[in-house]
Amino acid sequence: MSLPEPQSPAFDPAMIPGDADGTPDPDVLRRLRWRCRRGLLENDLFVDRFFVAHGERLTNGLVQGLLQLMDLSDNDLLDLLLGRKDPEGDLARPEVVQVLSMMRVPMA
Repeated sequence: MSLPEPQSPAFDPAMIPGDADGTPDPDVLRRLRWRCRRGLLENDLFVDRFFVAHGERLTNGLVQGLLQLMDLSDNDLLDLLLGRKDPEGDLARPEVVQVLSMMRVPMA
């Protein structure tokens, strides 16, 4: 008999008050970081580096963009992070593009 997997705390984007330029409170950021945990180590490395570099300065708009990216499958997210693909359709929003540009590693 296997044990059920622990459930991550629910993260409701509606919890993010205010305008897109406002900053979320620390509790929202803590929940967001938990929500961003991924199944692929490669994605986790991108996400962890993003939070180290930008976590203190995230705006509500960037949080929304990050949440849209986290709704993707791990392989689709990795393709975007590595620049194999560009965001299309609903993902081609300014906040998503901005988060991707902040997460991607500049080519040497």
